[in-house]
Amino acid sequence: MTRAPYDLRDKVVLITGGTGGIGHATARELLRRGAKVVIADIHPDTAQLAEHTSAHSMLGVVADVRERATLDVAVAEAVDRFGRIDIAIANAGILPRTATLRTTPITSIDAVMAVNVDGVVNTVQATADQVIAHRGQFALISSVFAFLNGLGTTPYAMSKAAVEQLGRGLRVELAPYSVSTTIAYFSLIDTDMIKHGVDADPLVEELLAALPRPLRKRLQPTAAATALVEGLVHRSPQVMAPSRWKPISALRGLLAPALDPQLARNTRILAALTELDARSAIAP
Repeated sequence: MTRAPYDLRDKVVLITGGTGGIGHATARELLRRGAKVVIADIHPDTAQLAEHTSAHSMLGVVADVRERATLDVAVAEAVDRFGRIDIAIANAGILPRTATLRTTPITSIDAVMAVNVDGVVNTVQATADQVIAHRGQFALISSVFAFLNGLGTTPYAMSKAAVEQLGRGLRVELAPYSVSTTIAYFSLIDTDMIKHGVDADPLVEELLAALPRPLRKRLQPTAAATALVEGLVHRSPQVMAPSRWKPISALRGLLAPALDPQLARNTRILAALTELDARSAIAP
């Protein structure tokens, strides 16, 4: 039996980290489809940016996903303004500077886990009562690095694998309440995070060279946003963009044991990792 499309008109969507990148593009796409949007972001000008985008249908609240209390305030303001929350999108995330785990400061690892994992948990828990009450949806932003080898960015890959497992658990735990959970897997998106964390580091290009060129294709934030919103319309369990990553994800149990030994013997990869290991990592 085919489920009817989820009508986004007049639905209220809370997005964390929504002042730029995928979050901002998603907010604009949701507005285009008639939804009301609440941005919860650490940026001090979040309220003004939201007001500038849509004074009628968007609300901006300064919130730090690492601090549950600030998300509780964002939820309260959203309900006060729009009366409800139907969908929560846990989008906020950070990417540390590329480094081997040995040279990554523990403060950088803690920061990644606090935002990318604890922040997602805080977002889900802060919005759960509202989403359940309206039989809504959660969308969690994972990454193709949830199933790719995370060499050079192991803490980030760990955090995105944790988000994937959180989404899988929620999908089953919330099924009795008719709440759906979408896990989004994106590769390289042309955002400031990628420009600063990937493009600014020549050693990253050496590590990415292990991937076939088609898998290194960049997506624009608008393309990722459209894919994510379409996933919400269809209550899809997963969104993967570009779609060429789907067979790799499906075959991960077979591919990983075969590819990891090849990476460990790749002279170009080993040279880049040796250089990474020789430099000091800088905390994000």
